[in-house]
Amino acid sequence: MSTEMTQPEKKQYGRPDNEKVIDFMKIAKPAAIFSIIITLLSVFFLATKGLNLGLDFTGGISAELNYTQPVNQSTVTDALKQAGFKEPVVQTLGSERDLLVRMAATDESVDNLKAHIQKVATLPNNQLTVSKIDSVGSQVGNELYLRSAGAVALAMLLMLVYVTIRFEFKLAMGAVLSLCHDILVTLGIFALLQWPFDLTVLAALLAVIGFSLNDNIVVSDRIRENFRKIRGATPREVVDISLTETLRRTIHTSMTLLLVVLAMMFLGGEGLKWFSVAMCIGVFVGTYSSIYIGTAFALWRGLDRQSFIVQVKPEFEDEQEIPH
Repeated sequence: MSTEMTQPEKKQYGRPDNEKVIDFMKIAKPAAIFSIIITLLSVFFLATKGLNLGLDFTGGISAELNYTQPVNQSTVTDALKQAGFKEPVVQTLGSERDLLVRMAATDESVDNLKAHIQKVATLPNNQLTVSKIDSVGSQVGNELYLRSAGAVALAMLLMLVYVTIRFEFKLAMGAVLSLCHDILVTLGIFALLQWPFDLTVLAALLAVIGFSLNDNIVVSDRIRENFRKIRGATPREVVDISLTETLRRTIHTSMTLLLVVLAMMFLGGEGLKWFSVAMCIGVFVGTYSSIYIGTAFALWRGLDRQSFIVQVKPEFEDEQEIPH
């Protein structure tokens, strides 16, 4: 009698034998604990340190500088800092000869301020013309801040409605939770390190929401397809198969976006610096959350095959016999 033990065949559910299914949900609980901790820390830093709001929200002045020859942005920034201007941000306006300068408000009149900038920002053998100076008050900045928060909240609500109609409510709740996680963690890092938060960072947050939602939709679509196609598998197995099948696409998309973001970070100048930093954080956080928050939450809430099957009610009920 042979003493050899036969190993049970691993279920592939129609997948090739050489294609391994990654057990993503094996670390779902530790990932959930980690996500809760970093989210609470982000809220703590936002409540205690707050965001270092930029001139777009706090108010300040902006000036357009026109040079006859191309100039380096850092050269103009250093000259303004040495002259005593606070937090000057210099970016190009279509060419290296036309610059936009934003900085904190001063007590000087517009004419004196124009003459002061003309004096300190003039470079050797490069004639300067200060063509325009605008002032943004703090009241306008506060209104812009509130409208920005409202825009993010509206985007989240509309995404909840879309994913609910397109897929399933459990997946929609998971997607919205992952988006909230991405925003809070990104804002928490900016609050912890006191990086400036301006309109470019807000634009990056909206882009992160779009990136994370797109990732959630791709995963949700594959989960729905596999729940309808695969029979005999547990919900966890279907989720792991779906995440494994979309992993390559997720990596390619994230790496492609990351390369573009890094190029903007190192080559885009001061105007795109914090936009790129926020996007870089969002790419990593969004890729993680689409797996261990969006999908894991839906599975925890009881996602199964019945969630994607429309329950059709009979049009007519059987009539009961009436005794004679």
